[in-house]
Amino acid sequence: LVTDAVPVTVSNNVTITVTNTSPARFFRLYNNNLPAGMALIPAGAFTMGDNLDGESDATPISVTVSAFYMDVNLVSYSQWQTVYNWATNHGFGFALAGSGKAANHPVQTVDWYDTVKWCNARSQQAGKTPVYYTDAGLTQVFTNGEVTVYVNWAAKGYRLPTEAEWEKAARGGLSWQRFPWGNIITESLANYYGNTASYSYDLGPNGYNTAFTNGVTPYTSPVGSFAANGYGLYDMAGNVFEWCWDWYGTPYGQPTPTNPTGPSTGSYRVFRGGSWLLNASVTRCAARDLNLPVYAYVSIGFRCVRGL
Repeated sequence: LVTDAVPVTVSNNVTITVTNTSPARFFRLYNNNLPAGMALIPAGAFTMGDNLDGESDATPISVTVSAFYMDVNLVSYSQWQTVYNWATNHGFGFALAGSGKAANHPVQTVDWYDTVKWCNARSQQAGKTPVYYTDAGLTQVFTNGEVTVYVNWAAKGYRLPTEAEWEKAARGGLSWQRFPWGNIITESLANYYGNTASYSYDLGPNGYNTAFTNGVTPYTSPVGSFAANGYGLYDMAGNVFEWCWDWYGTPYGQPTPTNPTGPSTGSYRVFRGGSWLLNASVTRCAARDLNLPVYAYVSIGFRCVRGL
C-alpha cells in the first residue's frame, strides 16, 4: 500500500508515480472522496436496450452518461425510517409511511413522489443541495404533495437515477447480456419467481426463492444477499423494482442520447430491475416497467444516485 504518492491529473487522466524497494505484484488505488455506501459509475457510452428477447420498447441505442455515484444497496427499511423521521420533523409530508419486512430488507410500498421527497430530505439532512423543486426557477424545494416536479441537474444532492443511468449501472460494464452477470439466471443469483418452462434462460428452481419464503409475504431478501455486479452494486436484478426519474416513453435516449432524462411529460413513471414477486423476464437489464407515480406496492422500492 502506497500512502505518500501524490496524484497528478493531466487531461482527465490521473497519474501516480511510486517507488519500491522490493518487487510488487499490484497496486490498489483508493478513492477517499467516494461517499459511504456508494459506488462510482464511470462515464462513457454503452448500448442501452438489446434485441436478445424481442423487447419492442427496448430497441438498442448508443447512450452516453456522465459519471455518477450510486447506492450499492437498495434503500433499506431502516435507512428509509431514519430519513423519514427526520423529514417529518422538518416540514416534509408523505403520502405513505413505507413498509419493510425487516430493518435490513428493502423499503417498499412507496410511491414515486414520496421517493423523490425522501431524496430531498436525505440531501438536506446531509447538508447537500436538494435536486427537486416545485417551480421552474428552482427556488421552492419539493417537500409536500404530488405536484409537477422540476430538477436541478447541477445539484449534488441525492436523487433517483435516470433510466439510462440505471441501466448502465445495472449492466456493471458488461455488454449484450440479459443480466448484470451474464445470460442465464438462477435463484442462487437473484430473488425472483422461477418459471423454467417459460424462459429458456431461467434455470430456476420454480416458484418463489425458498431462501426467503418464511410464510409471511412479502418474500423480499435482506439487501446485499447476492453477489455484486461489476460496479459493486447489489440487487440490480430481483428483490424489489426500483423507481427511476423518467416518464415512460419510446424510443430510448430522449431528448438526446447524451445524459437522456426521458420525455418532458407523461402519464407513467419507469421502474426497473424486477422483484421477488415476478418472473425472470422482468429482471433483465433491458426490461422496462411502468405505472402511475402515485402507485405503491410491496414489490417496488428504490435507490439513490448523486452527481460528481
